[in-house]
Amino acid sequence: MKVCPDIILYNGNIQTQDAACPMTRAVAISGNRILSTGPDRKILSLASKHTQVIDLDDRLVLPGFIDTHFHFYEWALNYDSIDFSRVCSFKEMQKTVSKKALALGHDSWVLGQGFNESDWPEKKMPDRKDLDRIAPHNPVCIWRCDLHLAVANSMALRLAGISSKTPDPKDGAIAKDASGNPTGVLRELAANLIRNVLPGLSRSKVLENMQKAVQDAHGLGITSVHDIRLMGGLDGRDALTAWQALKRENKLHIRCHVALPGEMTDQAIDLGLCTGFGDDLLKIGYLKFFSDGGMGARTAWMTEKYLDAGYGMPLTPAEDIESAVLKADRAGLSVMVHAIGDRASKEIIGMFKRVEARCESRCVIPHRIEHIQMILPEDLEKLAALKNIAVSCQPNNLSLDISMIDSCVGPRGKYAYNLKSILKTGVPLMLSSDAPVADPNPLAGIYSAVTRKRMNHTPEQGWYAGQALSVEQAVKGLTITPAVVSGTGDRLGSVSEGKLADMIVLDQDIFKIDSDRIPDTRVDITIFNGRIVHER
Repeated sequence: MKVCPDIILYNGNIQTQDAACPMTRAVAISGNRILSTGPDRKILSLASKHTQVIDLDDRLVLPGFIDTHFHFYEWALNYDSIDFSRVCSFKEMQKTVSKKALALGHDSWVLGQGFNESDWPEKKMPDRKDLDRIAPHNPVCIWRCDLHLAVANSMALRLAGISSKTPDPKDGAIAKDASGNPTGVLRELAANLIRNVLPGLSRSKVLENMQKAVQDAHGLGITSVHDIRLMGGLDGRDALTAWQALKRENKLHIRCHVALPGEMTDQAIDLGLCTGFGDDLLKIGYLKFFSDGGMGARTAWMTEKYLDAGYGMPLTPAEDIESAVLKADRAGLSVMVHAIGDRASKEIIGMFKRVEARCESRCVIPHRIEHIQMILPEDLEKLAALKNIAVSCQPNNLSLDISMIDSCVGPRGKYAYNLKSILKTGVPLMLSSDAPVADPNPLAGIYSAVTRKRMNHTPEQGWYAGQALSVEQAVKGLTITPAVVSGTGDRLGSVSEGKLADMIVLDQDIFKIDSDRIPDTRVDITIFNGRIVHER
């Protein structure tokens, strides 16, 4: 029986990411699968009167983007919070918080995330007194863009029980002034003291926000995400429960690998969970561990002191991570380990070398190192020697971090975001956004990886431009490479016959236009699972 396509796209520039057929003109979709690809005449001949036929007018088609490091649940929960990512000064931050406080009324929480003081003209980190002046009748807590530092006002500190007598929590630091009083700056897990007292969202509101987030992701061309946990594991069970609810109610319209917090290792093993358990919509992903913090908070672990701080701080000791990885590996649970500073990268690469020497992995997909934001040349050689490792890096963060890295480590910034050097090791390199830490737009990430510039196109020649990727390399890092690493390369990651029909149509050819125009490229059409889910 002849199978007729539901959708045909023709007269296009389809960059398939399939090495056997890198480029084609037309694609036919039947159900949720790619029925055929080829020249226009061949594919158009398959059409029936019921087929939706779309003339691409030579527009670029790519596989749907796969974001392998996206705090998606966190992003959805904070849809009603202030987005500081486009707030350009300390004064503008103050006005934004004040306006929100007035709109909400007395005693309501004012929350926000995404500020980046290193790019403000004032270069000033807010403190509780700054927030008290602009919102004296509201509890306020705002998170820095890297989510490794938060600032709370006096009312928020009081509600969280934070005072001069409060000791630093494990893996966290409460900044205090010369008199011993909290300044409002909370680093790493100290911010969870605030999270613990925040009013929760209802189940229906959480699911509503997640559906809105999925729609927005489709508008950016994202068809698959790896939803990653934050440190402390507060969102582990709730995130998995929310994803399962969407699936159960037939409202899950994005593919998701749900990560579990490392704190749940024993529970996951006892339940018999393993990485890859699930179906093509929802799978159990990785166990997430943290070896250090972030450079913006000066908590990333360094081999040399920061120019304006100490060495940063290790969070979970490498030996504890190693013990957990060995247990997880035997149970078929792949792990991902956050490593930002060059000392953390060194320690975690060494840890994985010891793990590989001790046991033959039972995991169906490789373990991962997240970020490797700074890595020394000698550790790149050790990374190359690992057999069961992939890396996920976030070029979206690069454009945020240039000023901050220059100010806190100076010339040693040449070891930061060494994307080309990591790619040359042969270790699979996936690119991702780290949203809401950075812009979730994959095209912004491609721009940053290719130009190594801020979003305002500075510096003109790029920041340590020798580490720039080509557009082709960046696109692979968001499509076929993450599919193969995640064990779904036979079903996702390229526009190939028989694969699941996830693809996007762009309004500009990012392989041909001036690289500074890449962030202005828009997604005209997103097709997920064979259905058009976004049209611009």
